[in-house]
Amino acid sequence: MSTSINERIALPPANAQKTNMVCHFCIVGCGYHTYKWDAGREGGRAPNQNALGVDFRQQVPPMALTMTRAMTNTITDRSGKHWNIMIVPDKACVVNSGLSSTRGGKMASYMYSEDGQGRNRLKNPQVYRGGEWLDTNWQDALALYAGVTKKILDADGPNGLLYDCFDHGGAGGGFENTWATGKLMFSALKTPMVRMHNRPAYNSECHATRDMGIGELNNSYEDAQVADTIFCTGANPYETQSNYFLNHWVPNLSGSTVDKKKKWFPGETATAAKVIIVDPRRTATVAICEQVAGKENVIHLDIEPGTDTALFNTLFTYVVEQGWQNKDFIAKYTKGFDDAVKTNRMTMDEGSKITGIPVAKLRQAAEWAYKPKASGHAPRTFHAYEKGIIWGNDNYVIQSAMVSLVIATQNVGRRGTGVCRLGGHQEGYTRPPYPGDSKIYIDQEVIKGKGLMYTIWGANPFQTTTNAEQHREVLTRRANIVRDAMTKAKGATTEQMVDVIYDACKNKGGMFVVAVNLYPTKLADAAHILLPAAHPGEINLTSMNGERRLRLSEKFMDAPGTAKADCLIAADIANTLKALYFKEGKADMAKRFEGFDWKTEEDAFNDGFRRAGRPGVEPIDSQGGDTGYLATYELLRKAGNNGVQLPIKEVKDGKLIGTEIHYADNKFDTKDGKAEFKPAPWNGLPAPVAGQKAKYKFWINSGRANEVWETAYHNQFDPHVMSRYPMAFLEMNPADSDTLGAKAGDIVEVFNDYGSTYAMVYPSAAIKRNQTFMLFGYPKAVSGDVTTEWVDRNVIPYYKGTWGGIRRVGTMDDYKRTVSFKERRYA
Repeated sequence: MSTSINERIALPPANAQKTNMVCHFCIVGCGYHTYKWDAGREGGRAPNQNALGVDFRQQVPPMALTMTRAMTNTITDRSGKHWNIMIVPDKACVVNSGLSSTRGGKMASYMYSEDGQGRNRLKNPQVYRGGEWLDTNWQDALALYAGVTKKILDADGPNGLLYDCFDHGGAGGGFENTWATGKLMFSALKTPMVRMHNRPAYNSECHATRDMGIGELNNSYEDAQVADTIFCTGANPYETQSNYFLNHWVPNLSGSTVDKKKKWFPGETATAAKVIIVDPRRTATVAICEQVAGKENVIHLDIEPGTDTALFNTLFTYVVEQGWQNKDFIAKYTKGFDDAVKTNRMTMDEGSKITGIPVAKLRQAAEWAYKPKASGHAPRTFHAYEKGIIWGNDNYVIQSAMVSLVIATQNVGRRGTGVCRLGGHQEGYTRPPYPGDSKIYIDQEVIKGKGLMYTIWGANPFQTTTNAEQHREVLTRRANIVRDAMTKAKGATTEQMVDVIYDACKNKGGMFVVAVNLYPTKLADAAHILLPAAHPGEINLTSMNGERRLRLSEKFMDAPGTAKADCLIAADIANTLKALYFKEGKADMAKRFEGFDWKTEEDAFNDGFRRAGRPGVEPIDSQGGDTGYLATYELLRKAGNNGVQLPIKEVKDGKLIGTEIHYADNKFDTKDGKAEFKPAPWNGLPAPVAGQKAKYKFWINSGRANEVWETAYHNQFDPHVMSRYPMAFLEMNPADSDTLGAKAGDIVEVFNDYGSTYAMVYPSAAIKRNQTFMLFGYPKAVSGDVTTEWVDRNVIPYYKGTWGGIRRVGTMDDYKRTVSFKERRYA
């Protein structure tokens, strides 16, 4: 029997190794099972002959099993032995119930194989010498990295060391890796010069909601099944949280969870949910909701870009005027209500004029979300939000306006409610305290010539930052100063090369750049050292999803070459620095780099998540501390893909017991335990953004597409994705593209005062005139090149707010032959 899985799907034999796997892409964190077996064997079709326990001798019932070729691969371990693998969705996982997204469903194909999509992975450390990248070993790479780090730390202090580091779980993240990198940066090196992931400073994307006492992940996915109304703002969950939408929203919108509502909320009116979607463009989510729930149960509030604050203030004012706020709750458990009512006041007419939404539509939305039900009970409205707010016009003020509305109507802490970000990555954040001012705008520090060494770890500012063109140009120019100096240092020892690099940075304006990642991304154009990281499946990794569900993804294969977990890379750096200081007899400095004697990812997990606790988690034990110490790899393995929802309350009969919903006791995360209203005045557009709008015709929105993950770091080697999107697309109204003389597949330049980029025209009637939507963070055509440098008081950028000109450059016949330009939205 053939064992080729390129032509057919080989079944795992009954005794195949089975491990748990959480999809390491979006925040939903769907559960999967991984099967691994000798490549020379396969299972039979009878249910007792294959590990899936499915009878393949007859037609398998519809939806009983999801299994495609993309869920299979053949890998080779470090001994040279070949193994077949299959990664299929777990039907028993309450997150996805066996559903598979286009991202998770292809995890097996992204696992490293010599001739597969992962063949371009970084396999060994590399150093840039003589105009090319050369493989080296960890000892030499660490000696150079630590040597330059030490030189700068000793001569210039920690502010000379810049970092850009991930803050998330899933691919490249996890509690193990965030703890290790944070311990290195903050406790050992003590540098405050750190930016986070896709933001130009080290900060939260949810300052306001946290200041108001409400963490941004506070309910369960099940709450979306029993909400009366789902109020979704600045998000497109079908494309970006697919199985959360399909497995939890759709059943409610279709009415299949009405019986559950009657059981949970006796005496209350129970009907299928209505949905309100706030987005300037008509998204796939809008179209599908109309199909599932009926157009009469969907309101699309297609606001003018950047006017969310005005929308929430208008609804807040109307709710108070109608007396729909929960007066008893406000009096007992909140503060600042009167100030918010005064400052946030906006009439329906004022709100309509600013947002562009008719008064009747605003009033209908308010009634759906906040008017008492026929039974007299307050409606249970779940407020979901994401990048349209987080990367919107003044992050802090938008969130203040939105959460004030939520608090006033007590739509948090009750079943079927919540005010939660939908998220990008899974969460895996645990780090020691940040040592300094978290409002340092790192991108501007680079542009101003500050800093001497920049470690970019599991991040990619070349593709994802704001004002990206200037940042990329300056960093590349500074890096090339160091490259030239290194190239001229023929035959230099490591110690001599450290001096050469330091001189180029200190005295000639250069910057020494190191990238730690899975692939040599665009940063390889400017870097001097590349260090290879491992990802889930190749390491053990814990993270939590959008309902705080903590799981363990288990290692089942080797990483390529000598790639290793980020936590162990951080430990290697710290231990190398410790040895250098001991050699010099500087015991006090060596002591700063102690505590990194880890051999495995579990060692880092125990040192961080379990021993130190996780900042931001509700304290619930008798000492007032976090109970992260209760979680062990052993207990998490037993918990499987359903894991446990944080915070953990106890271990009972060998099972972790978690928390399904926050704030049910009306105790909030403020010093006095009261939720705090925040004034949120409507201030219009920021001056730099308004300046671009005055000069240029088109709004350049940006965001995700279902088929593409993040910066396409895996996808850029996936023929299916690259033939579909050979470069970033720009959706625009057909009348606008016709005016430009641009047809589907033509290339246009998008430009303004901040930069320019190119994109592939994708006409869509769903896009309004003078508005566009561009794929974010793509390797070919970077939308951030035309965003302004403006940030709010907490240095959160306004990615969504920029205007530009568009001109046709030419055509690409190859694109027109391979790309379908059919409408992406369900029609």
